[in-house]
Amino acid sequence: MNELTYRALVWLTYRLAATFAVGVPLVLLIWSAWRREQLVLRLLGIYWKVASLMAISLLLLTDQRPLGYAMAVVAPVLMVISLWFWVDINEELADQPSWRPLPLAVKVWRWAFSGFALISLGMSVTGLGCMQQLESSACLTWLEAPQGIHGLAATVFNFLFGGLWTEAVAAFVGYVALVAYLAGLLQWLLVRLPRYGRVAGDF
Repeated sequence: MNELTYRALVWLTYRLAATFAVGVPLVLLIWSAWRREQLVLRLLGIYWKVASLMAISLLLLTDQRPLGYAMAVVAPVLMVISLWFWVDINEELADQPSWRPLPLAVKVWRWAFSGFALISLGMSVTGLGCMQQLESSACLTWLEAPQGIHGLAATVFNFLFGGLWTEAVAAFVGYVALVAYLAGLLQWLLVRLPRYGRVAGDF
């Protein structure tokens, strides 16, 4: 695969992520809050907690930290699991009338997101080699979007707080967030999963 084609595919992956991993669920969250649809709010609450790993990977990639590439592989897998794992939510969604627009939109989005996750996983796996070859042209392509977002965040941060939001600061925040994320995941695996199994409850 030539460099231009690969770069186009990487950017397509980022654009699909912006659409299916951020844009659509954000609209669904606002919609469900407005409609007071507790079922959808529970599902999306879990989704956003898990999806924070994708934001962590972007923070790490901002400063070219190799761990960011690994997190970019893990994130879509965990995000798909968070949408399909819960027995009680799956049953409640299945019981919703097909003519109700919000539950129908959630069902369609789950399938669409699963398709995106396969694409994202396939592309992210090709970037794992960048953990050892940070300066190759293919690897630099993966950094364009995170560094573009960083530039915007730095401008906003400087305007609001008069401080510098540097790549090193972004990476530090990413590492701290990753530690907190792993602690929460470990607590769920060791405490909540054995007790409640695949029942989401008020998680």
